[in-house]
Amino acid sequence: MTTTKDDTRTPAQPLLELDNVACEYKLDGGGRFRAVSDVSLQLGRSEVLGLVGESGCGKSTLAKLICGLEKPAAGRITFDSHPVKPLGLGRRPNHLLGIQMVFQNPYASLNPRRRIRDQLTDALALDSDQTWTVDSLLEAVDLPLDAAQRFSHSFSGGQRQRIAIARALAAGPKVLVGDEPIASLDAFLQARIAKMMRDLAIESGASMIFISHDLSIVHEIADRVAVMEAGGVVEVGSTEQIWNDPQHPYTKKLLSAIPRVDGKGIIPG
Repeated sequence: MTTTKDDTRTPAQPLLELDNVACEYKLDGGGRFRAVSDVSLQLGRSEVLGLVGESGCGKSTLAKLICGLEKPAAGRITFDSHPVKPLGLGRRPNHLLGIQMVFQNPYASLNPRRRIRDQLTDALALDSDQTWTVDSLLEAVDLPLDAAQRFSHSFSGGQRQRIAIARALAAGPKVLVGDEPIASLDAFLQARIAKMMRDLAIESGASMIFISHDLSIVHEIADRVAVMEAGGVVEVGSTEQIWNDPQHPYTKKLLSAIPRVDGKGIIPG
């Protein structure tokens, strides 16, 4: 089943909320660099939020903050009424297992020494109410059932990314964060994988933050869009509003760079 977008939806009761969040890094020569500055965002239930901007604008840092992989220098992140705290050396708190991430590099995100079945089984064990099985997960991401017995080196980049998506879904997430999950794939696969992520997230009852520098693909899958520039969010709106009536000069700049045919962005097939 394929889901459709609802561009009018707003997160009246947000599942995830960022309130004036900032992140800083120490510089080798002294001083600090602020990678994310005063970002406030909300993610609704069963919503897909696209986060777009050029490379280096802070998108991936924001994703790590949401998942607890980075410590905020200021502000607060709340998920399902619980504060999101940076991960320590111990086990991740159960209430934060509802946030799962699909990373950009499918070659680094899977364990090369363990069979795919074992990696999916580990993820399934994180959710006691899970209805997925290893076989149903592989079917959901269009992979043959015998893939479970193989190691990650035997798969292409697109297949590995589909396995990474299956592993994230296996944990029963309420929020799926895709950090440039299609950037390393060829143009033919990018739109397919993006749409697959949206459909699987929504059909499983999850929300999704899809991070990309490609506004054309985000237009196809997102309900709302947040535009980042130089560490800050400069504009947020429904996908159609951002696409047809952008307000910020930077958003207009991003849109002007997209090839157009009859007024529509070119989407790879």
